[in-house]
Amino acid sequence: MPFIEVKGKKIEVNEEGFLANHEDWAKEVAELLAKEEEGIENLTDDHWAVINYIRNYYLEKKLAPMVRKLCKNTGFKLKYIFELFPSGPARGACKVAGLPKPDGCV
Repeated sequence: MPFIEVKGKKIEVNEEGFLANHEDWAKEVAELLAKEEEGIENLTDDHWAVINYIRNYYLEKKLAPMVRKLCKNTGFKLKYIFELFPSGPARGACKVAGLPKPDGCV
């Protein structure tokens, strides 16, 4: 499997850029994944609202939230989430949040 390097630490990712182990996630990892995998130069407060919601939901339930829940709990419309994460909430936001690739995500 490939690796990314953050602060001198090698972190394993799969061939699509998702972390192999969600426990390797940190703010610096999110910033690197956002920039290198999603083309997002700077994570705004709105990005972090989505990332933190997805990550906390995953840590509690061991699965990514449904898009409807994400929109309801962040207050963001789906169109805006796609503006924040161009590859979408499942592929882009979950990747940056350090989650494994969600089921049904092609």
